[in-house]
Amino acid sequence: MEHDPIRFYLDENLSPQILKQLRRHGIDVIRGPLGADDPVHLNRAAAMGRVICTEDEDFLKLAATGIDHAGIIKGEQDNHSIGAWIKYLQFAHAACTADEMRNNVEYVFVVD
Repeated sequence: MEHDPIRFYLDENLSPQILKQLRRHGIDVIRGPLGADDPVHLNRAAAMGRVICTEDEDFLKLAATGIDHAGIIKGEQDNHSIGAWIKYLQFAHAACTADEMRNNVEYVFVVD
């Protein structure tokens, strides 16, 4: 039985270069609208079935409330470069399904 691949939703604070590179590798990714509040981003991503990728701690607080989401991948602004984000998201895309990511939080672990 085939499972749906992860589709990504980058919050506005992540570099557009991440989006460009992932698309070059055939990964389905969009970027959220500028200026939207975090709950709006999380709800929009969930409605679209997309895993939100962020460096913002507020998404972890929202997830802790029990809000339904398609998954969250959290990185650290001071520790993860554009290259680290790309490597980790490629790994997550290859290793996990959309069902496995639902309501889960993962952390970027590639440091370069």
